[in-house]
Amino acid sequence: MSARIDMDINSVMETPQAVTKTSFRDAMSSFAGAVNIVTTDGAHGRAGFTATAVCAVTDSPPTLLVCINRESSAAPAFLGNNTLCVNTVGPAHHELAMLFGGKTSTEERFAAGDFVSSAAGYLVLTEAVVSFGCLITKRQRMGTHDVMFCEVTEIVDRFGSQVSVWCRRKLHELTL
Repeated sequence: MSARIDMDINSVMETPQAVTKTSFRDAMSSFAGAVNIVTTDGAHGRAGFTATAVCAVTDSPPTLLVCINRESSAAPAFLGNNTLCVNTVGPAHHELAMLFGGKTSTEERFAAGDFVSSAAGYLVLTEAVVSFGCLITKRQRMGTHDVMFCEVTEIVDRFGSQVSVWCRRKLHELTL
């Protein structure tokens, strides 16, 4: 049996602030997310970026949602190619995740990590916690970003690996 607690919501809430770009970003910094290095290779070039804006959409068909800022150096390749790979990383890849999230050149990013091309052509980060090879089936523009709907066609899972999360603007190791 659960207890019911009656309270006035106004007595526990601070006065809401206007939602600005800064207040939204500050609030979202408390929204923990898995750290992913997202890669692509194809006719529009090889590219990669670090993202926490990745989530499951449905399991029928298995689909992920991946967001990319259209102003990023990686955007042209992702917006032109039809495949990508979401590589979820752990503590061993903290430095690599920071490289892929910064202003480092594409060549430097890929030279710093161990990537292999899967049979389907996805750029898989060796020893990632899990890698999802995907076909981009739909793109939707929203503000500064493009939302890519990605059908998962290949999974490489290394159960037992430690996972990293991004929260409060820092990388954290998630101990399982």
